[in-house]
Amino acid sequence: MANYALEEKDSFTVVGLGTELKSHYTDFAGLNKEKADFWQAADQDGTLESLRAIASNDYIFAVNEAVNGKMMHYAGVMTTSSAPEGARIIQFPQGQYLVVKGESETAAELNNTLSGIAFGQALAEIKNYAYVGGPNTIVVTGRQDDLVVGEMWIPVVAQ
Repeated sequence: MANYALEEKDSFTVVGLGTELKSHYTDFAGLNKEKADFWQAADQDGTLESLRAIASNDYIFAVNEAVNGKMMHYAGVMTTSSAPEGARIIQFPQGQYLVVKGESETAAELNNTLSGIAFGQALAEIKNYAYVGGPNTIVVTGRQDDLVVGEMWIPVVAQ
């Protein structure tokens, strides 16, 4: 059994800079490559550094959200500062969340692992709850023993 639980979360907001994902939603290899390319570019072009500069904590969010019929992927932070130009303000509702915890050697590996567990196993196993859309996120919470530690948060509703 995977390391996951249902948790009540207060509403929260993430400010993100992102990209549209072009791969079909079932093309996991294509989506993973697009996300990896995005994160590499965000690290090299200063996007991550600009977000870290306005962050109110050390968490980095990788947000997936459908916007106007497009699959979007964002690098984001929680902040009380104004959003940078071109950023999206992403609202997460108060309520129950499927929380999948894990650790990996890299943030990209963590993203792939947690997404696979959440969508390939945990959502099918939780009873009386369902994911009905809305933004979901992987949160890098820190490092431990040379591993990237984080969680995937998916809002769910009672059925």
